[in-house]
Amino acid sequence: MPASQQYISNNTPMGANLIADGATFRVWAPNAEHVYVALNGVRNYQPQPGDDLVKNPVTGHWTGFFPGVQDGTKYRYFIVGKHDSGWKRDPWARELELNGYPDCDCNVCAPNTYPWHDQGFHPPAFRDLIVYQFHVGVFYARDEQGKDIRPDRVSKFLDAVDRIEYLADLGVNALQPLPVVEFQGEWSLGYNGSDLFSPEMDYCVGPDQLDAYLRKVNALLAKKNCAPLAALQLSGQVNQLKAFVDLCHLYGLAVIVDVVYNHAGGNFDGQSIDHFDFPDNPDKTNSIYFSQNDWAGGRIFAFQKPEVQDFLINNAKMFLEEYHADGLRFDEVSAIDQNGGWFFCQNLAETLRSAKPEAVQIAEYWGEYRWLGVWQPPQGMGFDIGYTDGIRDGVRSVLAEAAGGAGADVHLSRLQAGLQRPWNFSAAWQAYNCIENHDFVLDMDGDHRKPRISKLADWSNPRSWYARSRARVATGMLLTAPGVPMLFMGQEFLEDKLWSDNPSRSDLFVWWDGLEGQDRQMSDFRSFTRDLLWLRRHHPALRSEPINVFHINESDRVLAFHRWVPGGGRDVVVVFSLREATFPDRSYVLGFPLPGAWLEVFNSDAYDNFPNPWVQGNGGGITADGPPRHEMSQSAGITLPANSVLVFTRDPGD
Repeated sequence: MPASQQYISNNTPMGANLIADGATFRVWAPNAEHVYVALNGVRNYQPQPGDDLVKNPVTGHWTGFFPGVQDGTKYRYFIVGKHDSGWKRDPWARELELNGYPDCDCNVCAPNTYPWHDQGFHPPAFRDLIVYQFHVGVFYARDEQGKDIRPDRVSKFLDAVDRIEYLADLGVNALQPLPVVEFQGEWSLGYNGSDLFSPEMDYCVGPDQLDAYLRKVNALLAKKNCAPLAALQLSGQVNQLKAFVDLCHLYGLAVIVDVVYNHAGGNFDGQSIDHFDFPDNPDKTNSIYFSQNDWAGGRIFAFQKPEVQDFLINNAKMFLEEYHADGLRFDEVSAIDQNGGWFFCQNLAETLRSAKPEAVQIAEYWGEYRWLGVWQPPQGMGFDIGYTDGIRDGVRSVLAEAAGGAGADVHLSRLQAGLQRPWNFSAAWQAYNCIENHDFVLDMDGDHRKPRISKLADWSNPRSWYARSRARVATGMLLTAPGVPMLFMGQEFLEDKLWSDNPSRSDLFVWWDGLEGQDRQMSDFRSFTRDLLWLRRHHPALRSEPINVFHINESDRVLAFHRWVPGGGRDVVVVFSLREATFPDRSYVLGFPLPGAWLEVFNSDAYDNFPNPWVQGNGGGITADGPPRHEMSQSAGITLPANSVLVFTRDPGD
């Protein structure tokens, strides 16, 4: 007899799901003639009638209930098609066997074996997000003696927990790891995912390596007065990723998961989703999940199929619900749109908003009409935040010009459009801004893309005063502008090297030793970034809508803008100089929007050889009592240091 249909209904979830004293199995394989479930890691499997799932001929789904299945039970599908038969991994598998990929079993996973501690965590409002992007595989890994163990070894989720306190102290409030699902090979950027519901096993550790990590995790839990984990609660791949998210939440950090729905895979293996149910054509190119088109070296999903939409949307919901993710970053939505996925995007965004409205949805959409990514349906796709390039391109262009020296023309007016709310966006906070990211500063097999900011600031010496001071201006522009800013790993401390995801390229790793006394400029720049992030978090005008770029002086390389809270004041004036000499003794006369005292709450010149004993500035404040200037009602003379950022406010911040 075929598999039992006990506990099976139209609402039976996909994949393997524990229920009662066993588990239900449901899989979509419309072209298969038989789908068998092989339990308990049987290698020399022979199909048995009792293992055969029952097909719904209308939907193409196969279902069955198997008693005795428990958390951790291994399983795999053996599928018989018209032209072939063989093993297949479950596309919905929550976890894969830790060894042997791609010829590996799937693990049945109970949904509630991890004891969450984050019940009191609330993610930041969308407008308040400050995001930090990093790659798990090469980010950070040290043993208990402090030795860097990254060379020739992929870093793990539980290695990254060592940086949680550092990142919380830095002042970002959201982390955006590059994709974390199973991909082909030992290392990758992560954008070639092959098993989208399973954590990347190379980012996880087996029981034999767990003791040291358990001590680290429990030490972090103890600092937040939380009970320790038992080894069993940290032994699975699912629970290791959950522990990372949980600890981030305990330390005030939201987690935004990077998901890739525009394409999948590269060279898919025969047990993968691409060859799942042996379609009628013998060469197996007519995949049920993918169209006939390729993109970025992988297969494009068949977005028009309801079953494919259900697969991708439930994948997104899994991260929000099962992993407590606080948002999703959708890779290259433009490619989805260009391949028939417009209505899928609308359905995706609407479903996720209904499921978890506080979870941010960030779309990398580079279509001709950028605003359509963040407009609500029916006119738009309905995502919350969209990538923009105005600040990125403007800052990098101006910085490259300034690197030409004191006599070079620097066109600061190029920055003005990027600082404004993007055309047709409903709100300024919907703009996702960066000046470095994983694509821009990647060294990929010798393909050098764009330089990191400190290198762009001074090609000859990325540690020179010119590089340091210009990089402070660039970072200051990003962190005081409207929109949601994103920092890329190492950017906060003047990392000048390109990066690589290859664990054999230790010469391109983020170099953390520089923060431990081996590079004074790095630690000084980290202090600069940390304090500027504090300023953004404690002055609401820097996260609000309005901006007035009221002064651009290209001959002297000075730009200033005014920000405020509508109806509530809290005014801020930010001044940038890329001039290579100081305007001393309050000789630069600048307009101010209100009369009276203004506090000089930030001066980037203080961070050169921090604390800079030769700092040039305004002694903590100025008085705006001069005549109208720059279309402002008042003016004041200020000392404006060379290559600097100054921030003036009416209050010290809260």
